This record gives sequence, structure tokens and C-alpha cells, in this order.
Amino acid sequence: MIEYQLAENDLGEVRFAISPLNELVLSLRTLRDPGRFPLQLPWLRATEAARAGLPLDLLRALTNEALWSPDFLTPRPYTPLGRIDAELAALTGTPAAVVRADLAAVHPDSLPPVLRGRPEMVLDRVLAALRAYWEACFEPYWPRMRSVLEADVVHRGRVVAQSGLAAMFADLDPHVRLDGAVVSVRLRSKLSYRTSTAGRGLTLVPSLYSRRAATPISAAEPPLIMYPARGLATLWETETSPSADALAGLIGRVRAGLMGLLETPASSTDLARRLGVTPTAVNQHLRALRAAGLLASARHGRSVLYHRSDLGDSLVRGSSQSPS
Repeated sequence: MIEYQLAENDLGEVRFAISPLNELVLSLRTLRDPGRFPLQLPWLRATEAARAGLPLDLLRALTNEALWSPDFLTPRPYTPLGRIDAELAALTGTPAAVVRADLAAVHPDSLPPVLRGRPEMVLDRVLAALRAYWEACFEPYWPRMRSVLEADVVHRGRVVAQSGLAAMFADLDPHVRLDGAVVSVRLRSKLSYRTSTAGRGLTLVPSLYSRRAATPISAAEPPLIMYPARGLATLWETETSPSADALAGLIGRVRAGLMGLLETPASSTDLARRLGVTPTAVNQHLRALRAAGLLASARHGRSVLYHRSDLGDSLVRGSSQSPS
């Protein structure tokens, strides 16, 4: 059990962030044990040829059987607009003692041969391998991945606004809860510590490669909870299920399809990809639905994310209950 004690003046410092580096490192779990990540199998198949030229022994060694990774490779992000270049550059100054200790924490019995040697040289090899892995397997898909992560953050903001902070923590993951001023995270392992967030805040990071909530191994690391992002099941979809006939008869099949998709916030680019049409066509329908009060929108960084309004939710629920 990991417990984060929120100082009174820290309640407003619970923040969300998105990290391409965290996603890159966490995705290494799928290389070690793809069976645990069935929703990522389409991505694994799509990147199989690209992975052939990568140092896979080194990349796989960056996780262990428990799917832990070295803490220094998943530092706390500070913005929802993280860039991989900046995050990798920040790792170049990691102290040798930290590299050595974090690798030993993941492999306490014996370091794999590819991780042995002077920490400075090992760090250079690791960063070069991660850069190659990003360019081959992540860069082509990152806009799609980022849109799902951004949609998750927008959703969590709505939960806080409508139901409060405790409801938001309960909605993150079944193993996370806020009790008074203590956020607790139940883990499968025996890892246990309690630390204050005073002066540091608590960062919440949605991930496409987390099956349940996770925290840093060390209590010395900045308070952070990584949790499974909503909408992962839609990440690799290219088609949508048929719209309810009642709703399609009222607003048209394309717009009914959009209303079905927008239970989870999404950008026009993501919606166009999933529907197989142009962003221009999607934007025309989105504007009409928003003008009718059926959709709301929120800006997240450079993206505008759309989601169903309360009226839109009522319309979709009502149509799904209509007799056929």
C-alpha cells in the first residue's frame, strides 16, 4: 500500500500531466509479456517489422518479471504538453549513483549483461535505444495516442467539477481512493510507504500501458500515480458499430455515430480517422451538433476535444431505450 498524505494547501496542487517518455518506457512491458496487454496487440503487430532492427535485448531488460521499470526512466512530468526530445534530454544528466541504484532495484539478484558496465555508458546505450524505439514504433502513432490521453484528462476535469476530488480518485482505478487527506494506492507487490506531498504536489498521469494504478518504487521520488487511461479500447478502432435506428432517424446516421463515439472526449482528427472520413466533413457535423446543444468542447493544448453535453447524454440514452 502506497499512501500520499495531502497537505491542506496541496489539495489544489493535484495536477494531470501527459508524458511521451513514460508511455515509451511503460510500453516495454508489452514486449516482455504481450499476453497481458491484449488491447495493444494491433499496435504490436503493426510495429513488428520496425522492431526487427532495434536492440531488443536491451529494451526488454528495462523491465523485470513484475513489469517494474527503473524510476529514473519514468520521471514525473510537469505538463500535459510533454515533448519526447525534452524528456530524453533531461535524462542525460542522471547521476551515476541513481542509474546504478534504480537498475539494481529492478534486477536485485543480478543485472542482465546488456545493463552492466559504467553507469554513464549504460545510460548512453539506454537513451540511444529508447530514441530508436520511439522513432520506429511510437512517432507514427503518437498523435493518435495523445488524443486518447488528452481526452482522459478532460474527462477527469469534468468529474472533479461535477462530483468532487474524492469521486475523481475513485474513478481513476478501483485500487485508488481518497480518504480524508490521504490518497491510497493498493499494489500487488509488498511495496509500502507513506509520504507527504507538501511542497511537491501529486501528479496524475494517464497511461495506455498501465493495467492498474502504479507509483514510483522509491518514496524519495516525487509523488505520482500512473493509471489506465479511459478509451483505450477505442485506440486502434477504425470502424464504429451501427447507430441506434431511432437516433439515426432523428439526426442522421453519421451524426448519430458521432454522438455514440463522443461518450469519451475526442478531437475531430481522431473522429475522422475512426469514421474513415475527412476532418473537414467531421467538423461540419460537430459544429451542427454543438449548435444544437448536444455537444460541448474544451481546448487541451493545441487540440479541441468534443464530448456529449448533458442534453446529448439524455438523447443517446433515450434513443437506446426506445422500442425497435
